[in-house]
Amino acid sequence: MTDDTKNTTEDAQQVLRQQLEELDYNWKRALADYQNLQKRFEEEKEQVVTLANMSLLSGLVPIYDNLLILQKHTTDKGLEMIVKEFKQLLTDFGLEKLDVLGKDFNPETMEAVEVIEGEQNRVVEVVQNGYLLNGKLLKPARVKVGGKPGTD
Repeated sequence: MTDDTKNTTEDAQQVLRQQLEELDYNWKRALADYQNLQKRFEEEKEQVVTLANMSLLSGLVPIYDNLLILQKHTTDKGLEMIVKEFKQLLTDFGLEKLDVLGKDFNPETMEAVEVIEGEQNRVVEVVQNGYLLNGKLLKPARVKVGGKPGTD
């Protein structure tokens, strides 16, 4: 084998090595891009489900609240069973009622509808329940806050 043939063969091998490295790099990059796309798709799918649940539960919560109000005015065992099952369904979806009565007023989770006689800045009465969905505020509690009525 002559030196020219040997050099040509080595050059060809070098070119092939470079092409192989480039293909390997491109393949790994394409694989990483695909995996990132899959992760992003899964995250977006979870967000869509969460938003759909929020939308559905936003419509169901007022019905649940009305059933609770009705339950205060009747001793119907059927209604009691329905309220219990409804509450369990909402809980299974991650809904939890805000516990605000007697607590300090928090404008992030509560809406003050009236200031009445009582301990300053404390929730004296709950007008409408507030709810969290998976730890995020779904509906603020509407409350009456203690203070001196008629003063700002």
